[in-house]
Amino acid sequence: MDIQLMPSIHTRTGSSIDEFALAGGVDFDFSFAFQPIVNALTREVVSFEALVRGPSGESSAEVFAKVPRENLYRFDQACRVKAIRVARRLNLHTRLNINLFPNAIHLTGMNIRATLQASFQEGFPVEDLIFEVSEAERLIHYSRVVEIFKSYEDFGFQTAIDDFGTGYSGLRMLAEYQPNYIKLDRNIIADIHQNHVKQTIVKGIGEICKQLCIELIAEGVEKFEEYEWLHEAGINIFQGYYFARPAFEALAEVRLTLF
Repeated sequence: MDIQLMPSIHTRTGSSIDEFALAGGVDFDFSFAFQPIVNALTREVVSFEALVRGPSGESSAEVFAKVPRENLYRFDQACRVKAIRVARRLNLHTRLNINLFPNAIHLTGMNIRATLQASFQEGFPVEDLIFEVSEAERLIHYSRVVEIFKSYEDFGFQTAIDDFGTGYSGLRMLAEYQPNYIKLDRNIIADIHQNHVKQTIVKGIGEICKQLCIELIAEGVEKFEEYEWLHEAGINIFQGYYFARPAFEALAEVRLTLF
């Protein structure tokens, strides 16, 4: 098993390791916004998703524009470590969802020592880290991604398929690998209370998840009516603007009255 520590990545001020990614030989700062994921049964925040941002809250698109594709795998690893450190600095004590770049993780192989090291140093239990891979991007090395995703669970991490239902490989991946969570895409969620076809699809996915012991998350909920229908349909875990927008370098609160 080849586990290697990612080379140290230095900031402009000389601080070290994993907080900045090298893009074409130029180091640059980045940070995270955090969006809560809630349990409607217990009415509490059960996790926060870390969303990469620029140092002043610039969009993820602006950040990714600085990363050459050949450095994407190093940036992917740097994001994991930085997300854990920022989350702990904010005194986050729930689970933490971290996005992976599906066509970069096959390059890293089992190179997760830096992530494990950050988890240990920050006192963040590995079982509270949830790695998400998006279905929206076409996988170049599909079988390798599935293999590596399975290996993450061997180390104690949890996993999720993001953007499920509108991408390229959701059902194929599900046939070969069953994650801990599936996150329904916003395109399926939007106005579901008024759309019988979407309702039928979500009920079908819900039954599949029930049979496979996978927790279903409704992502991108923006309206009370969407939340109400989904909750009545048996979904208990939610994420979206209805509950809270991502907060830059902060943990947004969720009002109990929203439930």
